[in-house]
Amino acid sequence: MNQNRHRLVRSLARMARISLIAAVYVVLCIVLQPFSYGAVQVRVSEALTLLPLLTPDAVIAVTIGCFLSNLFSMSPWDMLFGTLATLIAAVMTYRLRKIRTKKGLPLAACVPPVLVNAVIVGAEITYIFMPETASLPVLGFNMLTVGIGEVISVGILGVALVRVIEKTPALKKIFTEW
Repeated sequence: MNQNRHRLVRSLARMARISLIAAVYVVLCIVLQPFSYGAVQVRVSEALTLLPLLTPDAVIAVTIGCFLSNLFSMSPWDMLFGTLATLIAAVMTYRLRKIRTKKGLPLAACVPPVLVNAVIVGAEITYIFMPETASLPVLGFNMLTVGIGEVISVGILGVALVRVIEKTPALKKIFTEW
């Protein structure tokens, strides 16, 4: 009986953690809407794509959060490709969770969200939203602007977020696996 209760509590805690992360992702996109959508974007919510460093629950959470946020873009392509990019990046980030710099920074884990989003979202913007001007220079520009936005969101804000969570016992308890 006690073991069943422990499993239930753990399951509820995981669902709450997933829901919390997904909700924060959506709220950040909506509140910061002018920066969250478009060819040139700094989607602050993408900072959360580093949370798989702390818990595998974040892979599911940021994927759900991205999908729900992309409902506001009113594009089924964005719902598909943007969400797929976030899922791929989150899985890769989780796999890089143990690689840190000498100062403990998770810089290797920043690479997947930046590169995956730059390529997939950059291509989506170019070939789906701008087909009449699609060319390699336009693709390169869109990949560059998405990549720069990801560097800001993930490489600066995401790394800072992870460091704050890791150094704050109450937050660490919420965002780490039991």
